[in-house]
Amino acid sequence: MATELDRGRLAGIWSATPTPLLEDDSIDLDSIPRLVEHHLRLGVRGLFLGGTCGEGAWLRRQDLRRFVRETARASAGRLLLAVQITDNSAGRMLDNALEAAEDGADLAVIAPPYFLLNATDTTVRDLYLQAVRGCPLPVGIYDRGKAGSVAVSAAVLEAIYAEPAVVLVKDSSCDASRRDLALRARAARPALRLLTGNEFDLVSYRRAGYDGALLGGGIFNGFLAGQILAACDRGRVDEAEALQARMNELMWDVYGGRDIACWLTGLKELLVRLGVFSSNRNLLRYPLTADCSQAIDRACERERAILLP
Repeated sequence: MATELDRGRLAGIWSATPTPLLEDDSIDLDSIPRLVEHHLRLGVRGLFLGGTCGEGAWLRRQDLRRFVRETARASAGRLLLAVQITDNSAGRMLDNALEAAEDGADLAVIAPPYFLLNATDTTVRDLYLQAVRGCPLPVGIYDRGKAGSVAVSAAVLEAIYAEPAVVLVKDSSCDASRRDLALRARAARPALRLLTGNEFDLVSYRRAGYDGALLGGGIFNGFLAGQILAACDRGRVDEAEALQARMNELMWDVYGGRDIACWLTGLKELLVRLGVFSSNRNLLRYPLTADCSQAIDRACERERAILLP
């Protein structure tokens, strides 16, 4: 039986936060309190730990657990904490969920398994349902659409979203049909909260009725993302679109241009320059080109008011 959760806190802006690392790839414990306070400054409601941006698929288990424990300690209940438990079997996911609960998580998040054989609709559905129904925490579902390593069909998603323990969806599919499926699921279960992961198009999802956003760049664009949602809610679509264009330019500056050439290193380098992280170290070893470094400098100067509101 999953623990109870105040579902009213699930809406709004969430951050799929990056994980601060030292040069030896261990967790940078000193940066964690700054990470928490910076998110609160931006108006972020919750953190997704160990997601794609958080390098959860690559971190050592002991390092992810340490990150969760220390983030829970620093947050002291001020931010909701969701932790990725994705794995290749339901049993392993449930083990991960128990650890996440012990470490202070409020939710467990399941994405498509990293590797799965005999991945039929039936086996994929059964894997999700066994994990969801046995999870000691409320569950969030991370829909990666065609980017997932294992295909999760619309029919399987529909069955998963109908589960009472599923309280949150992070929709990074960038697929209108899957967006509409999620909206139908919420119509059937109004307590379900829908967050878009498409940080380059918040406007269409908010106008469609999504409850918020869970963003890989939330640690630097969270304040501006909140302004976009607010403009949509006031019916100021032109203003929202202009803010979205501004946010897109900021992200391209940080990520290394439209081809996202410097992605995670650029993101962490920005955080170094903002005084949040002490290193841009990441396990994926993205480069930091001279062009990207200069673009980050320009972004810091141009957008200081929304980077450090």
